[in-house]
Amino acid sequence: MEMENQQPFQIDLGNLMAFNPHHKFPSLSSSREDLVSECLQKGAELAQFIANDLFNLPSTEDRDGPLVRLPPPSTRLPREKPLPKPKPPTKWELFAKKRGIKNRKKDKIVYDDQTGSWKRRHGYDRANDEENIPIIEAKMTDEPGVDPFAARRANKKNRVEKQERNQLQNLKQAAKVGALPSHVQLAATALPITGTQAAPKKITKDELGNVAGMAATSTASGGKFDKKLAGEKPAKHQGKYRKFLPVVEGTGIGSQEREQTEKVLNRLISKNSHEILNINKAVNMYNVKKEKKQRNQRGKSSSMSSNKLKPNKKLQKKPLKKGSSKNGKAK
Repeated sequence: MEMENQQPFQIDLGNLMAFNPHHKFPSLSSSREDLVSECLQKGAELAQFIANDLFNLPSTEDRDGPLVRLPPPSTRLPREKPLPKPKPPTKWELFAKKRGIKNRKKDKIVYDDQTGSWKRRHGYDRANDEENIPIIEAKMTDEPGVDPFAARRANKKNRVEKQERNQLQNLKQAAKVGALPSHVQLAATALPITGTQAAPKKITKDELGNVAGMAATSTASGGKFDKKLAGEKPAKHQGKYRKFLPVVEGTGIGSQEREQTEKVLNRLISKNSHEILNINKAVNMYNVKKEKKQRNQRGKSSSMSSNKLKPNKKLQKKPLKKGSSKNGKAK
């Protein structure tokens, strides 16, 4: 009790967490409502202690209210994956730190001297675009016969290539430390996503042969009409060959058909044949077919007898032709 009175709560403002290690819940014989009410009461007390310590921290005034900076957390929480390692500084960051250069936020819209209006700094229809300049003023240092527009395009291409080389160099340095960006880690199959570098797996000779065989047989003809390289072996058959039973019975494979038929008959004649063959269903099907056949025969016999009882239709008289009489003599 003395310890509980001295330090009842442990507060970690970095994680906004508080807990009482000395508190003991009542026995299990108490009702559920009592336990819930006590948990709510203790939780409210812990939240009040966190709020009191937050208001005791130094704060800065803002339009939304006072702002405080939380101290570093003191409780280590479990984590599924390790923390990502910090990326090494790039060449420009090292140079800027050495010279004391600080990054400042640039405006997205700048003034365009050509059109006399405000345009975007980057992107489509940007301000002061070199490609949209119709006239370039000549300088005293310009060499005669050199196209200034082509020179500008070449300089821009060189700048882009230099930036790509610097980017690759920065990625190589980050790979040595094991702190590649997440999008690069997803693209690189040899490196895991956890931020640690793993040794690349060596490809064996069989794997290379399998890949070469897949590439050779990826055509519509299965590589039948492709040109073979010197020393290239034929591709291995990946699937299973379909086997057919021989037509003529004999020894070895020829006896498989007889074995199959005997196996089926033995299953039908075995003690548990009633589980395989439903005898009641077979008898019912036989009776239904027999009754259907009898009904068809009765229908045919009744139709034949009704046709015999029907009177013959009177023959229709044909009209006489002109110049002929009933007796067939001409008038």
